[in-house]
Amino acid sequence: MSGLRRIPWALVLVVAALFVPALGSRFYTFVATDVAILALFAVSLNLLLGYTGLVSFGHAAYFGIGAYATGILMKKAGIPFLLAFPAAGVLAGLFALVFGFFCVRLTKIYFAMLTLAFAQIVWAICFKWNDVTGGEQGMPEIPYPDLAWMERLPLAGQLRTSDHFYLLTVVLVAACLWVLRRIVGSPFGRILTTIRENPERAEFIGVNVRRFELIAFVIAGAFAGLAGGLFGIFNRGVFPDFVYWSKSSEVLIMTILGGIGYFYGPAVGALVLLVLNQQITSYTQYWPFILGTILIVLLFAFPSGIVGALDAAARRLARPRRA
Repeated sequence: MSGLRRIPWALVLVVAALFVPALGSRFYTFVATDVAILALFAVSLNLLLGYTGLVSFGHAAYFGIGAYATGILMKKAGIPFLLAFPAAGVLAGLFALVFGFFCVRLTKIYFAMLTLAFAQIVWAICFKWNDVTGGEQGMPEIPYPDLAWMERLPLAGQLRTSDHFYLLTVVLVAACLWVLRRIVGSPFGRILTTIRENPERAEFIGVNVRRFELIAFVIAGAFAGLAGGLFGIFNRGVFPDFVYWSKSSEVLIMTILGGIGYFYGPAVGALVLLVLNQQITSYTQYWPFILGTILIVLLFAFPSGIVGALDAAARRLARPRRA
């Protein structure tokens, strides 16, 4: 058991993901790209929900801001992806700083509702500002980044453009998750956990709770913006639906389904939700009812999430060996 724990499973998974295009299926590459991007989106929300104890109903605002920022810069301004992608995270982080300044002054349901209110304001702007965002029609035909250099890499010369973008997505998402992992494992991350457990006690021992919550809010918004920047290119267009409240509820379900407080839990939740969605929609037109029923069963069967249930099972199996 200890030998298995020493294996760098995250690195193994990243290496395995890089070989998905070798399977030769456009569908597998499409689903894997979708899972990777939304996994980053869900893990960024978990920094608020699982580690800081803040329930945000408007996290899609920063996802959409990042998508629009990348789309506008690449399509209208002709700025290369190398600059447009980090700009998505910076702009989303700046909006999170402004919105979070007001949100963290409230607690619990009032915090959640204010995040939703700000997200709806962003959606209304994206929906109506035709000259910049394209309004209701959005911005189609977002170009792929120039990845001609990938053709010189071993085994990548025969791949399609979408496969090249998938490989880039895997590397960027892996790098973002590594940074987030370092953040939650740092003293800063442990302070966030203390705030989640008992904000009054944290305040009593000298922690500036509002400041740490605001920093976490900005970091989560910035990484959501990076996920949105990748998603806009992957989707080949940016639309107001990216910012709508239903997108926030979708990523919230992924986080809860995978396991709140477990770092890779939301990523597992994204994988399960997207695979279920793909499978059910291919068999019946009543997929919302069936998917909702399955989600209710899963959430009742695994109240701590899928990863939480697996962790509990692993602990039970380890007890007899320790004894």
